[in-house]
Amino acid sequence: MNEIILGDCLEVMKGFADKQFDLVLCDLPYGMDYQSSWRTDKYDKIAGDVSLEWLVPFLRESYRVLKDNSHIYLFCNDYAISDFRRALEQTGFVPKRALVWVKNNHTSGDLEGDYANKTEFVVWGHKGRRELNGSRDTNVISEKRVETLHHPTQKPISLMQYFILKSTNEGDTILDPFAGSGTTLIAAKQLKRNYVGIEISPKYVEICKSRLSQEMLF
Repeated sequence: MNEIILGDCLEVMKGFADKQFDLVLCDLPYGMDYQSSWRTDKYDKIAGDVSLEWLVPFLRESYRVLKDNSHIYLFCNDYAISDFRRALEQTGFVPKRALVWVKNNHTSGDLEGDYANKTEFVVWGHKGRRELNGSRDTNVISEKRVETLHHPTQKPISLMQYFILKSTNEGDTILDPFAGSGTTLIAAKQLKRNYVGIEISPKYVEICKSRLSQEMLF
């Protein structure tokens, strides 16, 4: 509890008990062989981001370790929404409406032959059925993008907190099997939730530990 584990989530999760977690929230690989290149200090390619062969086995384990009547949130891009939804259905989840994160800036890409993209998507679903906390919000969420100081796809803490608040209560336990630089774990800690993170990269595990230790100073 309240730790970051170095390892492959498909192996690590096998050691977790059934129905242990109240929420799975993660920014997992999209299957697009992504590498950030707009900065001079380029990041390495994201591990596992070549295909989605691992997705169904991962979701089977997620379903097993989640408590009944809980939620799962998976960040993805517009190309992967259908694949993610099908995989959720195949593994027992009930997919709900896709959520749209609107950022304050846009990507580069094909400058002359494509529209500039300033959105990212979140596919989410229920194991059983759980009502959302608070008011009924729309599926469009506006949140400023953060500088990618620690990870090429780093998310805002406030965005992860939004999902945590909608789907859990204080004292609940959140699992992020693709912890990256630890943003979900920090968001959980700030909101008085327990957390477990899994990360395959030793480099990012150390970044997670450093960020979490800094959080303890406040």
